[in-house]
Amino acid sequence: MKFFKTTLFCAALICAAPVFAQTDINLGAINADPTAPVEITADSLSIDQASGTAIFIGNVVFGQGDLRLNAARVQVIYNDASGDISRLSASGGVTFATATEAAEALTADYNLDTGTLELAGDVLLTQGASAISSDTMRVNLSDGSAQMEGRVRTIFNQGNN
Repeated sequence: MKFFKTTLFCAALICAAPVFAQTDINLGAINADPTAPVEITADSLSIDQASGTAIFIGNVVFGQGDLRLNAARVQVIYNDASGDISRLSASGGVTFATATEAAEALTADYNLDTGTLELAGDVLLTQGASAISSDTMRVNLSDGSAQMEGRVRTIFNQGNN
């Protein structure tokens, strides 16, 4: 009977694990430099001088240092005063990668002014053999910390897996 109670307790913990709505993680090696040069390639580009935006469409690849972001569409918002890129909004099969982590989501918003990246919609983060999924993930690229919210599910592989 003791075995049954222990097994039932462990099963309840496993089933309850996805209920946690928030988790804080450290992405370790992600220390992107928002002042590093930016390279963007795409199938097409349209520019709106009046609003200070550019829209890249089709196989968009954004690179800045070790940070890579791929999407179907990326809108770039420029800073009025400096003319530098202030923010990027990506949609359509968004993937984000560094040397040690990879993430995917429906949309992403990268604020170069604050050094933050927010992924939303079916977020999946992989770090080696471990994976975490949620509704949203906010990353502070200056210190590598992140917060995931909304139906968080985790798979942590321990040891040398």
